[in-house]
Amino acid sequence: MLLRCLYAEHIKLRHSPVWLAFLLMPVLPAIMGTFNYLQNQAVLENGWYSLWSQHTLFECYFFLPAIIAVYASYLWRLEHTGTNWNQTLTAPLPVSLIFITKFAMTAIMVIFTQFWIGLLFIIAGLLAGIQDSLPPQLIGWLFYGALGAVVVCALQLSISLVIRNFAAPVAVAVAGGVGGLMMMAKGWGLWFPYSLISLGMNANNPQGDSMVSAEQFIFHCVFYLFIFCLFCIVWMKKRDIAAE
Repeated sequence: MLLRCLYAEHIKLRHSPVWLAFLLMPVLPAIMGTFNYLQNQAVLENGWYSLWSQHTLFECYFFLPAIIAVYASYLWRLEHTGTNWNQTLTAPLPVSLIFITKFAMTAIMVIFTQFWIGLLFIIAGLLAGIQDSLPPQLIGWLFYGALGAVVVCALQLSISLVIRNFAAPVAVAVAGGVGGLMMMAKGWGLWFPYSLISLGMNANNPQGDSMVSAEQFIFHCVFYLFIFCLFCIVWMKKRDIAAE
């Protein structure tokens, strides 16, 4: 049943404009970060590590939260249009499966986005003339960044479920990303879901140790995932959300 639901979501997304966000939005922070790196090479002397710090400065706090919000808003927007929501609730499917399908599809898209971000980083570094070998931490940065991004997926699905509007949840994500920057500056990143992306990608100090241990990071990711997923399932079960 889950595979059938995933296939149905895949059909909805196959020719959707959301893939433009997937392809184009990560390019912007890559360009901006590379430009910053090239303009400040007198200060940014650590090759790939310096380039990573510039890419993630824009990616983690501004663009990636917005990309995730676009994915989540689009998936729920289809259900909240016309009478689709009523048809969804009357389908012979448990609401938990409906949410799990949405979450799984969003998480898959985010994982592909992380691969694309990593590829853009490598391309940008080669074009910038960095001749050192790639940092061995790159796979770990992308992996833990994906974990943090998946948490934001669950959060944005919760917001888009409650706010039946495409643009408003995206605005919340942008504000959350900026808030994540401030929380990281205060050392409170673990306690703010939007900061988990930058914590996972070690955006602030790529050459040094992470601000938190891997165990702490994974624990908080699992905790937030449980809270947000539970909220969505309970909301769908208890609230009679009328379609627009």
